Amino acid sequence: MNQATDNRRATPRIRGWASNRQLLYQFLVIAAVTGFAYYLFSNAQANLNRQSIATGFGFLSQEAGFDIGETVVEYSAGDTYRRALIAGACNTLKVSFIGIILSVTIGTLVGMARISGNWLVSTLASAYVESLRNVPLLLQLFFLYALATDVFPHPREALSPITGVFLTNRGLYFGIPAMAPAYKFAGIAFLITLAALMPLRYWARRYRDNTGKILPINAISALLCIGVPLIVWILGGAPREMDVPELRGFNFRGGASISPEFGALLLGLVLYTSAFVAEVVRSGIESVNKGQTEAAVSLGLKRPHVLNLVVLPQAMRVIVPPLTNQMLNLTKNSSLAVGIGYPDFVSTANTTINQTGQAIEGVGLILALYLFFSLVTSFIMNWYNKRIALVER
Repeated sequence: MNQATDNRRATPRIRGWASNRQLLYQFLVIAAVTGFAYYLFSNAQANLNRQSIATGFGFLSQEAGFDIGETVVEYSAGDTYRRALIAGACNTLKVSFIGIILSVTIGTLVGMARISGNWLVSTLASAYVESLRNVPLLLQLFFLYALATDVFPHPREALSPITGVFLTNRGLYFGIPAMAPAYKFAGIAFLITLAALMPLRYWARRYRDNTGKILPINAISALLCIGVPLIVWILGGAPREMDVPELRGFNFRGGASISPEFGALLLGLVLYTSAFVAEVVRSGIESVNKGQTEAAVSLGLKRPHVLNLVVLPQAMRVIVPPLTNQMLNLTKNSSLAVGIGYPDFVSTANTTINQTGQAIEGVGLILALYLFFSLVTSFIMNWYNKRIALVER
């Protein structure tokens, strides 16, 4: 009896010592990390002072003095370094955003083709995946850029597979609608329609869950997204004038264009990443028990409904986490643009570092930008992953 009482009294003392020991270990780790960080900072500060290199971000307000080949925002050589870095960041965001959409779309189609019952389709999809994901991305970018600049002809001998479209070693030129207020209002109508479809699709899901009846919500959504902007365009006068590129001097003027650098980078990122996305989609679909498909077919569901209502909702819980990794990889791999001369954020920051000598600040900005893009992508995908997660009772 006394021994049991002593054991009960000793137990709180043991737990208290274990808790204090954990706190001691955490304090020691924090102290070690803080000391190491202080050592690096003081060492870098001493070296910079020895070489008379100023620190801080005051250089951002100085005139940049260099041009950027293509930008999303307005920029000239007389603008500041801050403006130049913003232009580079917008270029990175543009190629990453478009690349993610195309990679997910193509990768999903290829992944579904991988498990197709058609031998030819399945074999071609397998060859696509295995050939692209096993070749380094930088080599693919070099190949695509050399193909765009060395194989395609000069502007005076441009290839024109379609009227108003010209393919040259200086880029792809194509016609676009001439600027008119009707297009602006049609774009606004499209965005408003997309926003209005969200509660409509939510109501359609609730209606399906309560009644078991499936409404053609996808067809309705497509009809509204096309029909509403079309009606606004017609009411705005239905302008049909086109801005077509014309050969003036040694190059085309007018219309829109895609530079060889941007085209090679986007195509390389999309082809490379979509091969990995295809494997993610394939494994996700195959993770769903075949009995689920057989049960859905036995209930009378058509094949498209089986895929949309039974297979994909279960497969998405397996697909989303690795798919998020591929999105992050595409954004980070866009930094390879410096290898083919596309003016992304890394290229712009490197030029800034070379001219100002602010290497630590420049590299810090590069790290901060990619960290921000990655965290935003992770936040959105984690939110979506929680939405589709199974709710346990």
